[in-house]
Amino acid sequence: MMDGSDVPPTTADVVLPCLDEALALPWVLGQIPSGWRAIVVDNGSTDGSAALAAESGATVVHESRRGFGAACHAGLLAATADIVCFCDCDASLDPGLLPAFVQQVADGETDLVIGRRRPEAAGAWPPHARVANLALSAMLRRRTGLRLHDNGPLRAARREALLGLGVTDRRSGYPLETVVRAADAGWRVTERDVPYRPRTGKSKVTGTWLGTWHAVRDMRAVLAAPAGSPSAAPSPTSAVSR
Repeated sequence: MMDGSDVPPTTADVVLPCLDEALALPWVLGQIPSGWRAIVVDNGSTDGSAALAAESGATVVHESRRGFGAACHAGLLAATADIVCFCDCDASLDPGLLPAFVQQVADGETDLVIGRRRPEAAGAWPPHARVANLALSAMLRRRTGLRLHDNGPLRAARREALLGLGVTDRRSGYPLETVVRAADAGWRVTERDVPYRPRTGKSKVTGTWLGTWHAVRDMRAVLAAPAGSPSAAPSPTSAVSR
């Protein structure tokens, strides 16, 4: 697997949805590639995450509406780089691997790169969350034809093209709706294997059966939506102005 040191430097913005991640933030922000901008979207933290992120030099965006999708979209709206990345803020994924993702997009090899999570330790991926992911991957394949193994949160794509997709989910279905709308718009979607570590702190979504059920409910609603490309969605190629 190619890592961030193997590719030429291409700058990007990294959106980091954050809800009470003060324990993980120092490590995560320390892994952001040099010259890149970290956009920490605080989704109502009470543990000082926002202040810690600001002290560490990150751009901090406050999103009062709770929801993973709400935080992701607020970060996307705040981004200015041509290519935007997304990464969880719980230290389970390494944003230092993102240069390889970005270079694939910048070189025109693909339009959306998604990290396929490969657990490195027991407990990194709870069984119920893994089963739910497998089921959703199968449903996604039937819906779009994409043979993806994971709907992971570590990803990269062009900012204008992402905005053009018109993703509307603001809860757990946001990453999945992005992939569905990208497939409907004819995007090339690629997976890269990435190590997946036990998260730092308590999970807000997939750490419990109830949280996983809520996430699956949101995602099933996305998959049940009628097929068809968003009328306002440009192709990633047409969104590139340089």
